[in-house]
Amino acid sequence: MSKQSFADLGVSNAVVNSLRERGIEAPFPIQRQVIEDILEGDDVLVQSPTGSGKTLAFGVPLVDLVQAEDPRPTALILAPTRELASQIVDEMEAICHARALRIAAVYGGVGLQQQARRAAKSHIIVACPGRLEDQLQRGAFDLKNVRYLVLDEADRMLDMGFKPAVDRIVKQVDSSRQTLFFSATLEGAAGKLAAAYTIDPKTHVNRTPKEKQGRIEHRFIHVSHDAKVETLVGELESPNRGRTLVFVRTKHGADRLVKKLSKRSKQVRAVAMHGNKSQNQRQRALADFEDGKVDTLVATDVAARGIDVADVTHVINFDIPEDQDTFVHRVGRTGRAGADGVGVSFFMSDQAKEMGQIAHSLGLHKEFEASGTGFRAESHTRQKKNRSGGSSRQNRPQGQGGQGNRTGKPKRNRSNASNRNRNSRRQRSR
Repeated sequence: MSKQSFADLGVSNAVVNSLRERGIEAPFPIQRQVIEDILEGDDVLVQSPTGSGKTLAFGVPLVDLVQAEDPRPTALILAPTRELASQIVDEMEAICHARALRIAAVYGGVGLQQQARRAAKSHIIVACPGRLEDQLQRGAFDLKNVRYLVLDEADRMLDMGFKPAVDRIVKQVDSSRQTLFFSATLEGAAGKLAAAYTIDPKTHVNRTPKEKQGRIEHRFIHVSHDAKVETLVGELESPNRGRTLVFVRTKHGADRLVKKLSKRSKQVRAVAMHGNKSQNQRQRALADFEDGKVDTLVATDVAARGIDVADVTHVINFDIPEDQDTFVHRVGRTGRAGADGVGVSFFMSDQAKEMGQIAHSLGLHKEFEASGTGFRAESHTRQKKNRSGGSSRQNRPQGQGGQGNRTGKPKRNRSNASNRNRNSRRQRSR
């Protein structure tokens, strides 16, 4: 383990002391990789999984680059979900305070006017694309002074159909900006987006060391429609179960399932989380799940994106996932930080072929066939494309796509690489 400190990376004393007060002394690997490049004014492309410390990887240098006297807003962080946006603000608030900076979140589910007033006074805005466009169209504030742009979990923004909105937003940001692009993959559609938004970026790939990866036990359970809830209750009443995520496809399905669980089991404490819930309801549900007041979170895929909850022992696919990417996103919430986990997937007879194809594509054909139903896991006849137009990411080699500047686009000329002032960074050609 490197002994390199945040101070060694060039972080200010104010931020170092703020981190120390929270018990954060040594930077994570991804933070050691990128902080110096960001402080020197480089665009960066970072491939890193959730839970790797990426929020502080961009948050720490961003807070040092922004000055209290800068026109506001000076920095914009785009995130796919309000949960992730809220988490970013929570993570950065203390270090912002240490530098006399204001930070605000912009997302749906809360009042427009109060949110607009707070954002207009803030140096850093953390926003979901849809609500940000609403506020910009209302003239609540503008992006003409933004010099630092962060796209966090860019691949998920693509998956959720936000590319047109993100393109429109980025066009409103000055072309001389510094761009920090974070994604679970830098290939396919995400790589193309990265190449379009950055110039001569420094690329970093951060993967969890194999020795720290937990083992996930996969089980596939064939159920009838009538027995589905009872089978779930049996899984949730297992003495070896801890914090559990249960995935369903619809918002109403999540609410119905929580009601059924409360009627059929006194042991199971469940709460639903989906887009129809208010922001306060969603935050309370997540907080209760993290604090252990409830042990089961029933969620839709969109609502669960961006959530990073530690010590999830089980993920249960009550409704089968839409495709293999969704399966990976769901089950990947367990088996983290070296801990083992369990992924359980229900399927009915008319879903056996679809579930079997997903299992086969992920190398889980033996586990699927061990369900004892006689169904076989067969390969896809064709690979399903995601909403952004790229092919499914699972099982493709994770390279460093999107490196270099765009064709015909000149590099910015840096007059002094060590100067953190905005005026010393390279000029971006339109």
